[in-house]
Amino acid sequence: MKNFSIIALVLIGLLSFSSLFVVKEGERGIVIQFGKVKRDSAEQTVVYEPGLHFKLPFVEKVRVLDARLQTLDDSADRFVTAEKKDLIVDSFIKWRISDFATYYLSTGNLKSQAEQLLKQKVNNALRTEFGTRTIKEIVSGEREELMQQAIEAAKSTSDLGIEVLDVRVKQINLPLEVSKFIFERMRTERLKVAKKHRSEGKERAEILRADIDAKITVMLAEAEREAQILRGGGEATAAQLYAKAFNKNPEFFAFVRSLEAYKNSFNSKNDIMVIEPDNDFFKYMKSTSGK
Repeated sequence: MKNFSIIALVLIGLLSFSSLFVVKEGERGIVIQFGKVKRDSAEQTVVYEPGLHFKLPFVEKVRVLDARLQTLDDSADRFVTAEKKDLIVDSFIKWRISDFATYYLSTGNLKSQAEQLLKQKVNNALRTEFGTRTIKEIVSGEREELMQQAIEAAKSTSDLGIEVLDVRVKQINLPLEVSKFIFERMRTERLKVAKKHRSEGKERAEILRADIDAKITVMLAEAEREAQILRGGGEATAAQLYAKAFNKNPEFFAFVRSLEAYKNSFNSKNDIMVIEPDNDFFKYMKSTSGK
């Protein structure tokens, strides 16, 4: 009898434990009963809020779903514009579960499956919106309108039990091969412009250099003219002084000029002079009086 009581207590404890379940904060629970989602009398899905709850043991199974706001930030995709130009668009999606029963039945409570289906639907909506706009319209002020229309189109995800709250484009780029081509074309154009500027600069430099050279030539000519005038005036003054000195003492003046001539003539040892000994050139070497 005692063993039977112990077994009964154990069974009661197991039944009590299996009938309890806890839903954590940020999650919601649904109960599967005989392979179907449990609903109330109004045929609405019974959703369990965070807390401690009861269920029928061995009959009902609890499935916990994440009720928090989710972010789908996958790799960039290629879209075609109205101009038939390819764009690489990097976007993200903000979503959450709106119908827990529908979400569970359509995705099996697999987040990867849900995001794959969600991305397909949102990308289809974006592809439609991008296909009706040019690149200029997409990157200009119409981006906000494009996102709003994409969100409206993405609301078709209600068949997944998902509510799309926001769709945002992070970055829009041209394909790598197109970017390289555009870069090379821009580089060629910049080199062409640089060559033109360099040529114009060189031409301008030549003009400035010629102008400066002309001014320098004029300045040197004027300076040379003034120098010649000053030199001529100096020589005239010197001639007057020499003439006055010669008139005052012609003999002394002739003696000084002869000494200067001797100095200049005998300055180099390699010079040879062929002059008769009785030439007047040597008269002051024979006598200080020159006689």
